[in-house]
Amino acid sequence: MAALRAPALLRAPVPPRAPVLLLALVAAAARVPERCEVPPGDRFDCGAERPLARAGCEARGCCYMPGGPRGAGPPWCFFPRGYRSYRAENLTATDAGYTALLRRCAAGFLPGDVGTLRLDVALETRARLRFTLRDPASRRYEVPLETPRAGARAPGALYGLQFSQDPFGIVVYREATGTVLLNTSVAPLLFADQFLQISTSLPSRFIAGLGEHLTSLMLDTSWTKITLWNRDMAPTPQVNLYGSHPFYLAMEEGGLAHGVFLLNSNAMDVVLQPSPALTWRTTGGILDFYVFLGPDPKSVVRQYLDVVGYPFMPPYWGLGFHLCRWGYSSTAVTREVVLNMTAARFPLDVQWNDLDYMDAKRDFTFNKKTFKDYPDMVRDFHQSGLRYIMIVVSDCPGFTSFPITEGSDLLHKGLQTRAVGRQDLAVVWPGPTAFPDFTNPETHEWWYDMLKEFHDQVPFDGMWIDMNEPSNFVEGSQEGCPSNNLENPPYVPGVFGGRLQAGTICASSQQYLSSHYNLHSLYGLTEAIASHNALVRIRGKRPFVISRSTFAGHGRYAGHWTGDVRSDWEQLYYSVPEVLLFNLFGVPLVGADICGFASDTTEELCVRWTQLGAFYPFMRNHNDHGNRPQEPFAFSPAAQDAMRRALSLRYSLLPYLYTLFHKAHSAGETVARPLFLEFPGDPNTWAVDRQLLWGAGLLVTPVLEAGRTKVSGYFPAGTWYSLAGDSTIHSKGQWILLSAPLDTINVHVRAGHILPLQEPAFRTAESRKKGITLIVALTTEGFARGDLFWDDGESLQTFESGDYTQLLFVATHGALLSELLRTSSQADGLLLKAVTVLGVTSAPRRVLANGALVGDFSYRSDTQASPLEGERCCPPWAPRSWQGTVAVEPV
Repeated sequence: MAALRAPALLRAPVPPRAPVLLLALVAAAARVPERCEVPPGDRFDCGAERPLARAGCEARGCCYMPGGPRGAGPPWCFFPRGYRSYRAENLTATDAGYTALLRRCAAGFLPGDVGTLRLDVALETRARLRFTLRDPASRRYEVPLETPRAGARAPGALYGLQFSQDPFGIVVYREATGTVLLNTSVAPLLFADQFLQISTSLPSRFIAGLGEHLTSLMLDTSWTKITLWNRDMAPTPQVNLYGSHPFYLAMEEGGLAHGVFLLNSNAMDVVLQPSPALTWRTTGGILDFYVFLGPDPKSVVRQYLDVVGYPFMPPYWGLGFHLCRWGYSSTAVTREVVLNMTAARFPLDVQWNDLDYMDAKRDFTFNKKTFKDYPDMVRDFHQSGLRYIMIVVSDCPGFTSFPITEGSDLLHKGLQTRAVGRQDLAVVWPGPTAFPDFTNPETHEWWYDMLKEFHDQVPFDGMWIDMNEPSNFVEGSQEGCPSNNLENPPYVPGVFGGRLQAGTICASSQQYLSSHYNLHSLYGLTEAIASHNALVRIRGKRPFVISRSTFAGHGRYAGHWTGDVRSDWEQLYYSVPEVLLFNLFGVPLVGADICGFASDTTEELCVRWTQLGAFYPFMRNHNDHGNRPQEPFAFSPAAQDAMRRALSLRYSLLPYLYTLFHKAHSAGETVARPLFLEFPGDPNTWAVDRQLLWGAGLLVTPVLEAGRTKVSGYFPAGTWYSLAGDSTIHSKGQWILLSAPLDTINVHVRAGHILPLQEPAFRTAESRKKGITLIVALTTEGFARGDLFWDDGESLQTFESGDYTQLLFVATHGALLSELLRTSSQADGLLLKAVTVLGVTSAPRRVLANGALVGDFSYRSDTQASPLEGERCCPPWAPRSWQGTVAVEPV
């Protein structure tokens, strides 16, 4: 195999491991008898589309070696070393990078095999490159996602490139270390009309992403097949779920990291194997890859979001507590729930209704008997500071379902139709149903009209769009699906149900942009975009949309809840990696149904779930009809007290949480994050998925098992202060057993951080009027830093227009400095009321605030905490005068 030399701009020093790898392929190809001597963990499947017997396998020029259960380990039919599929010709430098033609070496064994491909490599930034493989003779479907335009090649790149000519391969390596990050030479490239396959080696077994699945944080590389094809499916291990995010982040030696994103929305499998290596296998479109060089994992996430879009900024009220149940059967019941929450002294910001409000389960209607005062109820909620959201779909299973009658206007509003021109009718609540085509601009206008008309009656504040995979009671449609290559492709990924139509509509249904075969996994995203934009026009305020079905880029428009989780401890655990992964995907507004949705909860489970749920970025308790009640007031006084403490803790931390969302929106950061994102240099953090961080400064260690009153948590090296103020941990990077009685969730503040807090109230509208408290967690050197972002909480584009207040807090040399970076009128009345300094090594002699003596301060020697409270603690530093200093003078 000859190596194709790159032009001068890519003639970088060759990484020490890359030539060894490429030459090994040459040697193996030269000794025919040894071509099949491939270790089991290095074997790549030659018969992925169907099981092959020896004769069929060897007819493809592949190796046949049975062993173990078929499909559960190494493939029986696998490619030999040096298998020739495509060879590269005419590699040429361009202004943006490189281009080449790839020619088929021999006749392919797949139907619709493409003989010539075009390779384009764009060196987009110093840490991001993009390469595409497409058929130059045919216009194939490409994902209609807005991505950055490629400019001139980036200087000083963190990556180097190497190409192999025959068989074709591309190698991406890290310039600084020589580590090979992506190497497609390990297996042949396949490119047919409905089957595309490309493989790569991985630098380690620590790989996260490729959602949505019920999984631990780090994926198992022992022959794990991950299927991406959005599906209405209660969270279950090893099946495709509601969303598709073909992006992974891989850790490297020394704490470096990189990411890879395949921009492709067709049904696909991703196979992980022990070597370690990964194979992408998709049913259409093109191969369109982005590679992100980091070099740290936080930078990888930001670089990914540079491509798919930064998250939207939620309204402040959206971060409060949400309550919902399928079974609030009338306005009277819904009102009573709200009254019970208030009587039991629980915070509540958003009341929801499931499909109970609808007339005969039809969207944009309400029952004139049980919900006869529905508009008045919502207005009354508004008078009390409460927000209101309802489902915009018929529940399980069904989607934005509209009853179809003869002559219905819906038949002319861009709905999906078959190629033969007939309406595709599914069966959903309440019967024959059509599905809006949100890839059609006319449908967006129609959707706005429908929402506007309903909002004029019922002034809802946000939208809950459910079952939008889309889901269907029957397979395909009432009349079945046509018999064609879209309905029955030569390769069907491992979708639950075994057919692309299972639980959804016909793959050959035609939409404005393409067939549903290509667009299926984009359905929820396109509906979220239409809903987001409609709410902006209708309310003129920041939209709040929660969707079940998602795709890459979803976080720009909506949040996500993790679907119909069961009320059990296993699902409680899985919610932690799920929340962490969606933050890596750029969807920080995410949470699971607290206490579980399906089946009965228990008191202990509901308490522990509420404690963890207080640290979901999106916090909602949602229950299925027929289950035992699980509202916080439905439990014993002791359980209520534990839940009340958890909710109060969340509401206290909302200024910090809101600031984290601002950073996600403006800078592509995460809100809830895995430990390895902050501590990539500590390999012990890489697989931790039973804890989570809020930002960089707050570590949460929940109880996730029944009957436990102690919990073990990993504490990276440094000082960690209990937020309760009762302990300090000086860790060398170790596991620590923590006391965790039923009324307690362990939360620790990382030394070096300053957290803005606020006195909690029953509504965020009230808590926002309370004074600010600072928690200052000093390092052993006496340093800490933090900030606060503040605006009116719901206006559009306050950051973009500069209509916000931002404060910087720095503690150093015994003094806390507050600096006003920007101010706006909306923050008038925001006062600093108290400061607690953690890590004061000796009792202060006196405390000064802007030079004046402070009388109200205390000191605890056991926790080295010095709370300063009241008016004599902190002068009224309103936003326009918040430059100030608190000085602590030692004895």
